[in-house]
Amino acid sequence: MELNRRDFLKASGAGVGGIFLLGALNQDALARTVPIPPLKKQIGEGYTICPYDGSGCGFLVHSENGKVVNIEGDPDHPVNRGGNCSKGAAMRQLSADNPWRLSKVLYREPGGTEWVEKEWDWAIGRIARNIKTTRDQNFTATDGDGNLVNRTDAIGNFGGSALDNEECYLLAKLTRALGIVYLEHHARI
Repeated sequence: MELNRRDFLKASGAGVGGIFLLGALNQDALARTVPIPPLKKQIGEGYTICPYDGSGCGFLVHSENGKVVNIEGDPDHPVNRGGNCSKGAAMRQLSADNPWRLSKVLYREPGGTEWVEKEWDWAIGRIARNIKTTRDQNFTATDGDGNLVNRTDAIGNFGGSALDNEECYLLAKLTRALGIVYLEHHARI
């Protein structure tokens, strides 16, 4: 007997229908309900946009008890349709409750081999002192033609992708006030 696709589907439908019919005729099966365990944990779901390259890929953010537990591509988003690049896949690392995120300042002295924990006040003071020293030593008030330039060529700024528009604006204002002309953001490169 040769069985084509249409005949196979008819026979399968009849077989499944027969099984359901026999189950419906069995009164014991109707009287007893079987509890169905939940297939997924009940967790919160929200939406976000990837901060990395400006493409606007959409992501679903899953949280449980106020902590991010998973981030994945949004299949309904028109830009990425559920896909993500390697940076988008690693977006979970940006969350403040990431257990692997560093929360203390680690410092290694020039020429040293060991990392030492330092206080935030010490680190911020040292960064500010290094910026001021470098700026003062390399500040150019006028160029070779006598034009007023007020800049330093010894410091550059390369912005991070986790910054929002307001933070980028403030960072640009700060660096321009210091005379830094090498100001860039990696999303434009």
